[in-house]
Amino acid sequence: QVQLVESGGGLVQAGGSLRLSCAASGRTFNNYYMGWFRQAPGKEREFVAAISGSGVSTYYAGSVKGRFTISRDNAKNTMYLQMNSLKPEDTAVYYCATAQRPRYYSIHKSAYDYWGQGTQVTVSS
Repeated sequence: QVQLVESGGGLVQAGGSLRLSCAASGRTFNNYYMGWFRQAPGKEREFVAAISGSGVSTYYAGSVKGRFTISRDNAKNTMYLQMNSLKPEDTAVYYCATAQRPRYYSIHKSAYDYWGQGTQVTVSS
């Protein structure tokens, strides 16, 4: 059974930093893209970042590029999202997810089949 568990969310002032973690189990994740998405109240869940199975390729939404860094440690089956220079508009529930197919990248949430429960990130102004 595949399980993803996020941690690291919290309350931070604008300009601050947080590091999210996503611990994965139940699948060999080395061949799968993994991604971070977020959902603010009243809005659709949106793509934030994705990383290839090897960790070599990374992709970011324009709104977070240059401020967020995605990474993964396959030996620990864990993915990370380092978030710097946080803004109030980054406030959302952040979810990690794994792609449905090996070596397949997408910014669309329909391409990801397993999801974590989410972790709340709140940025105060």
